[in-house]
Formats: sequence, structure tokens, C-alpha cells
Amino acid sequence: MPVTTLTELLQNGVHFGHQTSRWNPKMRHYIFASKGGIHIIDVSQTVDLLDQACQFAHDTVAQGGQILFVGTKKQAQDTIQEQCARSHQPFVVNRWMGGMLTNFEVVKRQLKRMAELVEMREKGVLATLSKKEQRRREDELDRLERNFGGITNMKRLPAAVFVVDPHKERLAVTEARKLEIPIIAITDTNCDPEEISQVIPGNDDAIRSVRLIVTRLVDAVMEGLEEHHQIELVQAQKAEVERQAQADEQQIAAAKAEVEAEAARVIAAAEAEAAASADAEAPSTEEVPVPAEVGSE
Repeated sequence: MPVTTLTELLQNGVHFGHQTSRWNPKMRHYIFASKGGIHIIDVSQTVDLLDQACQFAHDTVAQGGQILFVGTKKQAQDTIQEQCARSHQPFVVNRWMGGMLTNFEVVKRQLKRMAELVEMREKGVLATLSKKEQRRREDELDRLERNFGGITNMKRLPAAVFVVDPHKERLAVTEARKLEIPIIAITDTNCDPEEISQVIPGNDDAIRSVRLIVTRLVDAVMEGLEEHHQIELVQAQKAEVERQAQADEQQIAAAKAEVEAEAARVIAAAEAEAAASADAEAPSTEEVPVPAEVGSE
């Protein structure tokens, strides 16, 4: 069963594209018609392609990967923050910092610094500093939280990137493509679909349209997380069974070795006793002295 319906997409304005003067000819395949100078997106394709994108997101998360959600335009910020808080996925909603993917080692150092400052604030260390130094640290923490606060749980590069409006998020798309990270995107009529791995043709300017698509995608992510937890549980149980079996084998091997050692000791003792008995029963081989003959009288 599809994750959404044609009616639901139409009700949320997913079918409205950009002005015909602002279109990308590569999106021709996804355009149904034009009306009043506005392109109308073929949402019958959106139904199928959103299904495929949701399945891809589900499988990605079920295999232990993370999806980085990117949407810095105002229409997407609140929705992405809410849905990523629900699914524990990393997100960027303020400004895409150059090198966030291609220079991830530097980003990790920034995240480490932010964690240090947060710890200092929670332990009251900042309050012990001079007002000038305290203000400087607080400003630094505010800047780091604003730029990197959404990716604190991203310990490695994401397995996929979801983008609202790849035309606006040009830098994020470029970095993901450079690292060959799959891209899922709400792709409006002014975007280039050839840059996107999982195209979701739709309106990226309407809050209701963005909310519908992001929510359906995160629903699939949540199902993938549940499946991943189940897989981890099964693997943990399997590992415990294997550990127990290995411990049993080691115990059996130790008992067997002990029995064999005891048997060897018994055999050695028996052989020693038999040898001692044989020595005791053996006739003496020493010469008996012959008395001297009595001389002739």
C-alpha cells in the first residue's frame, strides 16, 4: 500500500511547481502541464517515487546507517527539526557549513569543542571565569550550537542525505555527490533531477507539502530503526548463544583433558607398580661362593 495517496498530495499542494520561466528542462519528464504560468507536477509519479524513497530510507536505516536531513529554507526548518527529534537523525536547518561532509574530520573537532563547552557550562565552570572570558566562551558555544547543533549525534559520515530544494542546497548536494553519498530530495521544477539518487517530484516552497513528504519519509525511517533494533537484538542473542556454546566447549575440553591426565597418571602408577613387582620376583643372578675343598688328610 502506498505511503500516501494522489488526493492527499493534491490537498497539500504538492503538485504546484515554479513559474514556467524558472524551470529546468531536465524536469520535463515530471511535469504534467502548465496553468497560469505555473508548471503542474505529475503527482501520479510522486506517489510511486515517494514510495521508492521511503523504502530506500527504511533499508538504509535498518542496515545501521543515518540520514542527514538538510533544509535551510524557512518552510522546511520547523518540520525537519521536529521530525529529526522524533527519529534521532542528524539535521542542518540554519546554514550549510562548507566542508561539513568533505572535511568531516574538522567538523568532528568542532563537535568535540562544543561538547567541552557544554560540559563546562553544566558544571558551572564558565561562571568562575571573568565576565569577558565567560562572554567569549558563551558566544563561541552559541555559534557552534547554531551551526552544528543538529549533527551532534553524527559520529561518522551519513549513509544518505535528504534535501529540501537541491537547487538552494547546492553546496550540500555537491559535497554528497563528491563522496558518492546517495541523495534523496524533494525536487521542484527548477531543479536538476540528474544529480539526485531518489527524486521526489514536488513543491518545495509550501510548508504543507514539505511537511507531508518529510513526515512520510521519517515514518519509514522509524520503521527502519525498529527493524534495526530487532536485528541487533537477534544478533546479541545469537552472540550470547555462541559465547555460551564456546564456554561449554571449553569446559568440556578442560574436563576431558583432566580425565585424560588422570588416566595417564593411573596408567603410569600401575606400570610403575608392575615394574616394581617384577623386580622383586625375579631370581637373584649373583654367584654363590663355593666353599674350599678340604685337603687330603
